[in-house]
Amino acid sequence: MTTATPPLRKDAPEEPADTRPSAVAALVSSMRANMRQYGMLVALLFIVVLFQIWTDGTLLLPNNVSNLIQQNGYILILAIGMMIVIIAGHIDLSVGSLVAFVGAMSAVMMVKHDMPWVLALVLSLLIGAVAGAWQGYFIAYLGIPSFIVTLAGMLLFRGLTQIVLEGQSLAPFPEGFQNIAKGFIPEMGPYTQYHNPTLLLGAVALVVLILREVRDRKRQLAYDLEAVPKGLWITKCVAIAAAVIAFTLTLASFHGVPVVMLIMCALLIGLGYVMRNAVVGRHVYALGGNKAAAKLSGVKDKRVIFLVFVNMGVLAALAGCVYAARLNAGTPQAGLNFELEAIAAAFIGGASMSGGVGTVMGAVIGGLVLGVLNNGMSLVGIGTDYQQVIKGLVLLAAVGFDVWNKRKAGR
Repeated sequence: MTTATPPLRKDAPEEPADTRPSAVAALVSSMRANMRQYGMLVALLFIVVLFQIWTDGTLLLPNNVSNLIQQNGYILILAIGMMIVIIAGHIDLSVGSLVAFVGAMSAVMMVKHDMPWVLALVLSLLIGAVAGAWQGYFIAYLGIPSFIVTLAGMLLFRGLTQIVLEGQSLAPFPEGFQNIAKGFIPEMGPYTQYHNPTLLLGAVALVVLILREVRDRKRQLAYDLEAVPKGLWITKCVAIAAAVIAFTLTLASFHGVPVVMLIMCALLIGLGYVMRNAVVGRHVYALGGNKAAAKLSGVKDKRVIFLVFVNMGVLAALAGCVYAARLNAGTPQAGLNFELEAIAAAFIGGASMSGGVGTVMGAVIGGLVLGVLNNGMSLVGIGTDYQQVIKGLVLLAAVGFDVWNKRKAGR
C-alpha cells in the first residue's frame, strides 16, 4: 500500500534572504580593518590637493614631481628599514650618523683612491651591513636595549665621519655615481612626445596591479572570505588604473622615471613580499606583537632581530650613497636628523609604538606625507620654523590616532 505524498504547505519557510554586505557596509568594514593605512592615504591625497590648489598647480608639474621623488628618495629608503625595525619592537637612532659615515667612506674611496664607483658602492653597502651586524649583535645576543646601542652608534658613527673627512668635504664624484640620485632611465625607441621606457614601465605596473587585485578577489571568493561587492571592487580597480596612468604620463612628459625611484620600487616589492609572505617576515611581526609567545612557538628571536638590524644597516648605507650622490660630496654634516625623519615617516605610515603593526607600503606613504608637506610648504613660502611646527603636529596626530584606535578596539 502506497502512501500519498503530502501536499506542500502554503506557509513553508521562504528561501533565506541575501545577507551579503552592501557596498557601503563593505567599504566601512574595509576601512575599519585598515584604519591607519587608509587614513594616511586619504591624508596624503588631501595634502596633495590642498597644495596643488595653494600653489596654482605647481606641485604636480612634471619637473616638481620628479624633484619631489629625488629629494625624498633617501628618506623613503630609511623609512622602509625603520618600519621593519619598529615592527620588531625596536628603534634605531644611528641611521642618520651611519648615512654620513657611509657617504664619507664612499667619498674617500672614489675621490682619494680613484676607486671605480660600482666597487665603491658595493663596499659601502658592505660597510653598512657590518655596522648593522655590529649593533644587532649587542641587541640580539647580549640583550642590551636597542635605544642604548643605537644611541651609542649615533655618537660613534658621527665621530668616525669627522675623523675620516678631517672636518672637510670631499668632491666631486663620478657621473655614474651621481646618477644614482640625480639620473633618469635613458630614452629608447622612436621619438614621441613622451618618454617611451616610462610608458612601458607604467603599462607593466598597471597590468601587475590589476592582476593582483583579480587574484586576491578570486582567493577571497574561493575560501568564502569576506569580499567587497563586485561594483565596489571594479571602482577600486578603475581608481588604481587612473592613478597609475596619471602618474606615468606625468613622469613620461619630463625626463622619465628617476633612477632612485627604481631603487625604491625594488625595495618596496622585495621587502614587501618578505614581510607579507616569507617566514622571517612573519617572525618579525610575531616578535613585535608578543615576544614571549613567539619564542614559545619556536621563533629564533635572536637571529631574526640580528637580521633586522643588518637589513637596516644596508638600507642606511644605500641611503647614504644616494644622499652623497645628490650632494655630489661627502660632508661631515650629512644625515643630521635623518633618523627622526625616518621614525616620523614610519609612525605616520601606520607603525605602532608597541610593535607588531605596520607595512612597508605604509612607510612609503608616511614618507610621502612628510615629503609633500616639505615641498608644498617651501613652494608657498612657509618658513622652516613653521614647517617644523606643522610636521611635529602631524606626527603627534598620527600617534594619537593610533592610541585612540587601540583604546576603541579594546572597548
